[in-house]
Amino acid sequence: MGKIEKFEDLKVWKDSVSLATEIYRQFKTLHDFGYRDQIQRAAVSVPSNIAEGYERQSNKEFIRFLYIAKGSCGELRTQVYPGIELEYLDKEKGKSLLEQTREISAMLYGLIQTRKRNF
Repeated sequence: MGKIEKFEDLKVWKDSVSLATEIYRQFKTLHDFGYRDQIQRAAVSVPSNIAEGYERQSNKEFIRFLYIAKGSCGELRTQVYPGIELEYLDKEKGKSLLEQTREISAMLYGLIQTRKRNF
């Protein structure tokens, strides 16, 4: 891993942007506007909070926003389940999205622990 000079260098930010983009693509034509809006907002909240925390230039603030991003990732994962049950997503795509949220959540947890220990 190279030196982190901006939030765009963080793998967790890149992966969460990719996930948010996938969520927007999956639901762009869904007519359940309430559900679509909620899941898209949760998805974009993850990388947005990583970026906002990083830009605060304070380790304490960065950690706080990483926790918020982790919470949004849990919210997103929760919203995928009814998407599968309501057949807005096929089961395989839903499983893939669930796994991506778990991976991002684990990366966020690891980054939080690193920031607590080393900064």
